[in-house]
Amino acid sequence: MPETAEEGLITSDQAALPTALLSSDTRAPARSPGRRWRGYRLISPIVAVGLWQAASSTGILPASKLASPASIAHTAYTLVVTNSPAYGTLQASLLASCERWAVGLAIGVTVAVLLAVITGLSRIGEATLDPILQLLRGIPLLGLIPLFIVWFGIGELPKVLFVVLAALFPMYVATFAGIRGVDAKLGELGQVLGLRRREMIRHIVLPGALPAALTGLQLSVVFSLIALVVGEQINATSGLGFMITQAEQFLNTPVIMVALIVYAILGLLANGAVRLLERKALAWRRDFGQ
Repeated sequence: MPETAEEGLITSDQAALPTALLSSDTRAPARSPGRRWRGYRLISPIVAVGLWQAASSTGILPASKLASPASIAHTAYTLVVTNSPAYGTLQASLLASCERWAVGLAIGVTVAVLLAVITGLSRIGEATLDPILQLLRGIPLLGLIPLFIVWFGIGELPKVLFVVLAALFPMYVATFAGIRGVDAKLGELGQVLGLRRREMIRHIVLPGALPAALTGLQLSVVFSLIALVVGEQINATSGLGFMITQAEQFLNTPVIMVALIVYAILGLLANGAVRLLERKALAWRRDFGQ
């Protein structure tokens, strides 16, 4: 009987322990400070637009200098629902710009990653290719406009090449730095584990360089979009840059503002997509802001 009572006591304690652990584990996790503050990011833009509209309505900000948000919204609606002989439709211009941007960004990022892998993993590749890339990186894109027109004409190719070059160099520099910044001890560990060179690159070098590469991708998105604006003003017949050029000739400030706002929204959406990719790909890494 004593043994049975003791066993019953132990059994009841053991039964209570998982319940306590379960109750503590199932509590809702506390919201991180980063998530708690994300909802407040919209406050400052809304306040800025409200002050802008108030300044325009009271005459502090003349319409000849800068159109009001209400006028810009009306112009955007008009460009969407009507096919203007001077500007076309907003959606057609947006589609043409997105096609150029997507092609140029994809080519620039792909070439940049390949060059960074070659120069980052090979001293011969670094000595051969890196000086040329650094030299080209210092050339202003605007200075290439006359040469591109002479070499490639005024068709689609020079416009896409502007985007390619603008996307290539930030991605290359960041990825190269990420590869060279991988901890050497991880390489020694790979050698101890008997990893081949290809396996070392796949499992150690590229994952270690991924944070820097994603930072370079964010910069490439922004710089390529800026280059798109420049490229689309070279005798273009479509695109958001074409709308800006046409509106400049007619001194139509609302149309210019609509095109610039669309550019900004494109950059914001693309940057948000890259940051989402970064959170998914680097879910294992906990930073200070979380």
